[in-house]
Amino acid sequence: MNALPILDSTRLVDAVAEARAAAVAEATADLGADIAATAVGEHQAAVAEAPDAVTHYFTAEQGGYRGWRWSVTLATAGDDAPITVSEVELLPGPQALVAPTWVPWHERIRPGDLGIGDLLPPPDDDERLVPSYVASDDPAIEEVAVEIGLGRTRVLSRPGREFAAQRWHDGPHGPGSDMARAAPAHCGTCGFFLPLAGSLRSAFGVCGNEYAPADGAVVEVGFGCGAHSDVQVEQVSPVAVAELVYDDGVDLEPVNS
Repeated sequence: MNALPILDSTRLVDAVAEARAAAVAEATADLGADIAATAVGEHQAAVAEAPDAVTHYFTAEQGGYRGWRWSVTLATAGDDAPITVSEVELLPGPQALVAPTWVPWHERIRPGDLGIGDLLPPPDDDERLVPSYVASDDPAIEEVAVEIGLGRTRVLSRPGREFAAQRWHDGPHGPGSDMARAAPAHCGTCGFFLPLAGSLRSAFGVCGNEYAPADGAVVEVGFGCGAHSDVQVEQVSPVAVAELVYDDGVDLEPVNS
């Protein structure tokens, strides 16, 4: 077996003119001759990729590409062989402004983002949902199983209910909110509280008081507000009466006229 020749990459490192010409040719094809003349800026560096390959970097001067650079890789088959252009690319440099990594829409969307006409199908492997014919260990959900072909095809799984319960517990209508801490009583004892069906019945319901801040929303039994059905307001005098002050340390004597 013949050994590979040991090449001197100095010739490739010094071939800045050849590399610049290749970059200008690529810029001309992409941007046009008028822009290409100034698109390839100063030489930044030459990096050895292998004994027979060196990459030259040039500043990209065209608008909209601040921090980018032209990359030209030169190669040769031997010290006496001609230098060839292997690759020319426009690449972002360490300080370049680049677009963020693309994230699918279903991963970017947040609660409240869905607008009129928007569609958000659940993923095929959504652990929050199970087919309605699968036992869900929820008596109220089990009743839905008879609806196969007539009603819902999927229902909430146990993890799905747990996710919802945790979200509602931590939300603005949970027991830790400022409104709940200042309330005179909790929703669990309020006449306007409408319990949910199923396994969440003991912990959550819907507020049915049109004057309450949570009207029509799911609330935890530990939530509360000032519109509780048993609230009583202490009756006080509408007239402000100053406290009487007696000063027994002063002797009052009649004044002779």
